[in-house]
Amino acid sequence: MTSVAPFLVFLAGAAIVALSPSRLRPIILVATPVVGAVNLWFLDPAVIPDAAVMDIVLVLHHGDRLSHLFGWLFHLAALIAAIYSLHTNDRLQQVAALAYAGCAQGAVFAGDLVTLFLFWEGLALTSAALILARRAPGSVRTTLRYLAVQVTSGLLLLAGVTVLHVDGAGTGLSVMELDGTAAWLIFLALGIKCGFPLLHGWIIDAYPEATETGTVLMSAFTTKVGIYVLARLFPGTEELIWIGAVMTMFPIFYAVIENDLRRVLSYSLINQLGFMVVGIGVGTEMAINGAVSHAFSHVLYKSLLFMSMGAVLYRTGRMGGSELGGLHRTMPATTGLCIVGAASISAFPLFSGFVSKAMIMTAVIEEGHDWVWLALLFASAGVFHHAGIKIPFFAFFAHDSGLRPKEAPPSMLVAMAVAAAACILIGVWPGPLYSMLPYAVHYEPYSWSHVIAQCQLLFFSALAFTLLKLYRLYPPELPGVNIDVDWCYRWLLPRLARQALWLAGEAAVPLRAASLALVAGATDVGRRWGGPSGILARDPVTGTASLVVLFVFALVLVLHLVHGL
Repeated sequence: MTSVAPFLVFLAGAAIVALSPSRLRPIILVATPVVGAVNLWFLDPAVIPDAAVMDIVLVLHHGDRLSHLFGWLFHLAALIAAIYSLHTNDRLQQVAALAYAGCAQGAVFAGDLVTLFLFWEGLALTSAALILARRAPGSVRTTLRYLAVQVTSGLLLLAGVTVLHVDGAGTGLSVMELDGTAAWLIFLALGIKCGFPLLHGWIIDAYPEATETGTVLMSAFTTKVGIYVLARLFPGTEELIWIGAVMTMFPIFYAVIENDLRRVLSYSLINQLGFMVVGIGVGTEMAINGAVSHAFSHVLYKSLLFMSMGAVLYRTGRMGGSELGGLHRTMPATTGLCIVGAASISAFPLFSGFVSKAMIMTAVIEEGHDWVWLALLFASAGVFHHAGIKIPFFAFFAHDSGLRPKEAPPSMLVAMAVAAAACILIGVWPGPLYSMLPYAVHYEPYSWSHVIAQCQLLFFSALAFTLLKLYRLYPPELPGVNIDVDWCYRWLLPRLARQALWLAGEAAVPLRAASLALVAGATDVGRRWGGPSGILARDPVTGTASLVVLFVFALVLVLHLVHGL
């Protein structure tokens, strides 16, 4: 048995990588999640000590079925990302990746809200380094915007925790009702992390700007930590049903017209988060199981899709659908692995999305939310369009771009193969995943009704895409900028701030003139009374009396100060 908290393994690995020579860093990078998994397997939570800060006890490890499932998931995601990143030997990226994974482990095993807050902020800082590590012209600005949003989320969480502490309600991770200031503050903090509508812009802004490996890690950790905490604190909150339904639908329209394929996947990520949020909002055992299992599946197939696009970016330096096409000729392995990810996110039978998403939709219809079920059905068809078809079609097929890049590096292919194998394994044999879920599973995904209904949905979605392409009705892939909520703080707010500063400067002109006039008037009065030709200088008696009064006043002031000391 071991007594090392899971996050310490990753933080120790990050420290070792920071001090190691370049030839050892890849080995340590891959070995850390393996050692962490062994540690988690033999972990004895009873012997992990708590920490105390003033009068607050930090519970560094609280393990149950929910936290252990996310713990295992994050170990697997960290291992896949570590293998994927072996094509580069960037110290900043390697250290940030391990520290980021460690903060994710710390968050899902945190036993109280204060500990959660510390790792919450750690997630923001370490993931920001993965954006900065790309070293693109706009990386610094993107990183600052990302940090501003994430720190705001952390401050909201801290404010909620503070209100709970002051009210004497305790800071334990227990179920909350949306009936107080603290609960709403924490809810908004989670809403930013989970990409609620109007709070989602940071995902679209930051994810496509990270490094190839950074995007994979960010899709696996940040938002899934938000989903984990949401499932722990707000299960059964009805507001989440409608928030999640909107999340599943609105990204579809953006993803269809978006040209940057990593941005398409970012919109798709919000769409899939919406399914999880709906499941948490329904709150039944089947719904929670569906949300959690879908989070597990989503990390794998979304990582696979981001890895395939990262490989394309690494080999071609391009990410626009209008610039790509025909890559299947020289990147056949990457093409095939991308199709596995596309089939998984589209919920094809025998792939992971099929056995997890349906649990949420079944729970929704069983609880009588018919309109929400229709929204999820529409969203399921939409995700097949923009992620299941658009991503592999425009990247690897469509028109011939004339690009003939090499196949992805072996490390990238191995990582993608591991993720693809996991997607297929879960789809074919969901039993091991179901056995890890928080509640006992009484659901059979491979019923005839489910298989036939899903195949019909996929068939007609593919038919609609084909007809739209044949009749030239499908939006063409054109370079451009889609205006989303991130436009507000990327374009509008800076310009409003500059305009406000200009107006303030204009308003200050008369104030400045009045102030200068006042100073000039006071100076003129002083010269007329105390200058060489002033009134006091003309009459010796008056001048002497004035000096005596001034001297006495100064003496009294000094004596008063001395007496006060």
